Amino acid sequence: MSLDKAYLTKLKKDSLDYSEKRRDVIKQSDDALHVSKRAIFAMHRDDLKEAKRKLEEAGKLLKQLEKKYSKDKRLSSEGAFNAAKEEFVEATLFYQFQTTGKIGQISGLIVSTETYVGGLCDLPGELLRYAIKLATDGEVKIVKKYAEMAQEIVGELIEFNLTKYSRHKFDQAKNAVQRLEQVVYEVSMRK
Repeated sequence: MSLDKAYLTKLKKDSLDYSEKRRDVIKQSDDALHVSKRAIFAMHRDDLKEAKRKLEEAGKLLKQLEKKYSKDKRLSSEGAFNAAKEEFVEATLFYQFQTTGKIGQISGLIVSTETYVGGLCDLPGELLRYAIKLATDGEVKIVKKYAEMAQEIVGELIEFNLTKYSRHKFDQAKNAVQRLEQVVYEVSMRK
């Protein structure tokens, strides 16, 4: 009996090569996720210029990863990479709403349906957080606008056949909408 050591050496090389690239994907993905979170934080402070800069930075990191590892399905579907893209989607959609009042596509980046839906499901939570700030400032009309957008998001997502992870995210979105409705009610009662 003999063991094909040449073949095992080839497998070992492939495994070590993948491991090194995976660490790079995780590191850059973590950086992109952190920068996207900073963009959201900037929007909550009404610093849209900083938010835009952070979104551009995160987008650049994600595009570099896509370009560098697009041919290796194992790396392009790495969990950390998808989490970073999802956070970027959430931040970008929040920025779109903050600047235009609308929510649309994410351009310049390959975004799967699941990733987009995940980011969209997280958005009502950010709308809720910002609406609470607006309510504190007495901005009733704008609070209602945020609540309407969150309701519209959930109204559209209910038509999807969401399961597992996406379903859990959707349930969180519904919870945020209910809390937003409570904020609208409480602000309306103050008048």
